[in-house]
Amino acid sequence: MRTIAIIKRVMLEMLRDKRTLALMLVAPLLILTLLYYLFQGVGTTSADLGVRAVDSRLVAALKSDSLAVHMVPASGNDASTSAEHIIRDNDYAGLLEQHGSTLTLTLAGDEISKNALIEQRLHAAQVTLQAKAAETTIAAQAQALTALQQQLESLTATLKAANIPLATPMPVAPTQPLVPSKSAPATVSVHYLYGTKDSTFFTNLLPVLMAFVVFFFVFIISGMALLHERTTGTLYRLLATPITFREILGGYLAGYGLFAVIQTCLIMLFAIQVFKIQILGGLWLVMLISMLIALTALALGLLISAFAKTEFQMMQFIPIIIIPQIFFSGLISVDSMPRWLQVIAHIMPLYWGATSMSDVIERGSGFSDVAPHLMVLVGFLIVFFALNMLTMRTLRRSGTRGKLLRRLRGPHALHSSRTRAER
Repeated sequence: MRTIAIIKRVMLEMLRDKRTLALMLVAPLLILTLLYYLFQGVGTTSADLGVRAVDSRLVAALKSDSLAVHMVPASGNDASTSAEHIIRDNDYAGLLEQHGSTLTLTLAGDEISKNALIEQRLHAAQVTLQAKAAETTIAAQAQALTALQQQLESLTATLKAANIPLATPMPVAPTQPLVPSKSAPATVSVHYLYGTKDSTFFTNLLPVLMAFVVFFFVFIISGMALLHERTTGTLYRLLATPITFREILGGYLAGYGLFAVIQTCLIMLFAIQVFKIQILGGLWLVMLISMLIALTALALGLLISAFAKTEFQMMQFIPIIIIPQIFFSGLISVDSMPRWLQVIAHIMPLYWGATSMSDVIERGSGFSDVAPHLMVLVGFLIVFFALNMLTMRTLRRSGTRGKLLRRLRGPHALHSSRTRAER
């Protein structure tokens, strides 16, 4: 009976908490639906490959629905025609060049799936051309043998008609020499613009994971901390003082931002020393991006905490706020998503932060290259800051200050005020 009573109490509490009930029933369906659309195009990786001075037969064999081949003019003497500049300027996944009988393949190296696609297509194209060359050679040899057999039969018939002994040698008409069919160059030299041949899938995702770790933990810690201050009355006490909203939010951002800096330094040091990550760009720029990600997550966490009454309700926002950020951060190629999902990805703060982090660490991008993405992060930060100010203004206008004063005075203060009124 006691167990039944506990079951009833739990069920009544769940039915009263409409937000928790909706989260348990609706949120899994939304996440599964999002995953369905996200993984629709995962298996259809596409890449752009530049080719320069390559055998036309090999170029024709390379083309496919998943690999777009772009012709590149012959190289000159200036640096703008180098493989590095061509790949960066045109956003190619690689560049294929031919020098005599040798092929030189320069891969961008920032996406393992595209590297594998290009190498597989190149190998398949070479096998196809070699098979066609062998087939052509065999056909030519068969044709030559047939011609020789016909000449031999004709010669035999002539000898028999002239009563000439077969042992007497007779001149044979010269035949066309067998020329082996020309095949495409088989020697391939592979180079990597970013990373090495030993790069793994985790190595490519490490910058994205670093950005996500910073975003996630700062979001949770800041949101929980502000919620704790609000539930214990500390925030209400601050709102009851003459302190301004900018000072409150500035203090929170600066205070938690200091710990975000320490966290970012530890993450960077751990990634460099343990995972041996190679940072091609400036370390200061990586720190700047991490700081903007942390401040944006901090402002978002402070904003979301205003809509939660308990720590459990704060955790309920993770499937709605954090999980979509993971999907659109770069773990799944945004280019392979449907167009409407790509639009959603561009309204996610972590997308801009993780993309900037990957560009600096893997591609060696400078400040001017990632400045547009950083400006978007600053825009998110300003928007979240403004919404936080509106939220705090709403709390103050709702009579929080009067409630706090009555709470601080207590029943003794109320009794003394009545006594003075009677006197």
